[in-house]
Amino acid sequence: MMWHVTSTRNRASIQAHGLDWRRMGAAPGIAGSSVPEQEGCFLALSEFDSDFFVRMNNTDGPVDVWAVDGVDEGQLLESSEGFRYLPAVIPPERLRLVRKDLPPEPE
Repeated sequence: MMWHVTSTRNRASIQAHGLDWRRMGAAPGIAGSSVPEQEGCFLALSEFDSDFFVRMNNTDGPVDVWAVDGVDEGQLLESSEGFRYLPAVIPPERLRLVRKDLPPEPE
């Protein structure tokens, strides 16, 4: 099991299409970028690590945490910043919304 954190504004698209960086546009990325930072989907290897991305939240709104099934850690690539991502679309049937509407951390 792995985890993905994203703006709640992406929920309907993720439920319909899965995780697909090419559909980015409804909200900025978790780090605040307006375009994909990689051609892939960033994943946390543990639920504990997903909390880092929840705290990073630069989307100007609440975020969701999705559980991701069926990804082998060996499939992941590492970004220059040291974060792991899967260079493939993850279909909706492999996702489960586990935490939703988490507010941004106060500054």
